[in-house]
Amino acid sequence: MSTPLETRLIRYDLALLCWAVLYPFLVPNFWVLNIGAPSLFFGLVALSLSFLAGYGGMVSLAQMTVAGVAGYALALTSVNAEAMGVPLPWPLAVAFAVLVAVLFSIFVGFLAARTEGIYLLMITLAIGMGFFFLVQQNDTVFNAFNGLQGVAVPQLFERPIRDEAHVFYFICLGVAAVFYAGIRYLVATPAGLALQAVRDDPRKAAALGYSVTAIKVAAFAAAGVPAALGGVLMVWYNQRISPGTVDLGGINAILIMAVVGGLRHPVGAFIGAVLYVLLQNFAGTIVGADRFNLLIGSIFLAVVLFSPDGLLGIARRLQAAMQSRRAA
Repeated sequence: MSTPLETRLIRYDLALLCWAVLYPFLVPNFWVLNIGAPSLFFGLVALSLSFLAGYGGMVSLAQMTVAGVAGYALALTSVNAEAMGVPLPWPLAVAFAVLVAVLFSIFVGFLAARTEGIYLLMITLAIGMGFFFLVQQNDTVFNAFNGLQGVAVPQLFERPIRDEAHVFYFICLGVAAVFYAGIRYLVATPAGLALQAVRDDPRKAAALGYSVTAIKVAAFAAAGVPAALGGVLMVWYNQRISPGTVDLGGINAILIMAVVGGLRHPVGAFIGAVLYVLLQNFAGTIVGADRFNLLIGSIFLAVVLFSPDGLLGIARRLQAAMQSRRAA
């Protein structure tokens, strides 16, 4: 039987899903395509970080890099303006992009799984920056600084799905909902519980017969799938990919989304992504476009100092306070 906490969480999840389904019918197309869709595919990448950090205790700064690997693999196997790579039908291109990204994520896991704390953070950051410099300087395969432009997008009724705001939004929502539910299910399985045991006490988990390194690498592989699909949707949305996608700013953006929303809660990844995308679009009218980094940095610092559990932590404290007031 479900506990009262699990029942309440399921109720909240259903309420959020209903709101997400109704959202595109309540707002103009600008909000659907420029706020809703990016929040979902960035949220997928942040979700992979929340899974690793919240349930595995591994704060990886390579998740945007995993998304970028998938994005470049997709662009190279799709028709693009630079006529690079070998074009494939879009289902095969997506499958190839996800496979390459998951293999890359496993590689990152092998390098990072034997470390923890600041060392894991720095190794994953070094991998991310290494990939950034590779795509920025390689002109033969990745078209260097310019990246790959004019990437073909799947069509619906002879129109690219990117041009159909509601269609593209619901594709993003469907992928996000599947992986959100999948992670919520995974962490309650024996494999998920083993990962949490490794997070809480690696030595005790090893003494019980678990292979700590194998579990961590498997977690990186699992986290690579939503990050890869987030990268695929990002390329379809922009119809291009360039080194600027995977630079230090992109790496930091995913960390900010996950931390601000609530690093230990899967739904926090999407809450943080919504806030980040809103500020990205409207910072110019709030503080000026050139002060966007100052604004988002200040919010990040305030959350870290006053609510380590992110915006979800603030919401739960307010809810607890209201319940106490009612009881009084």
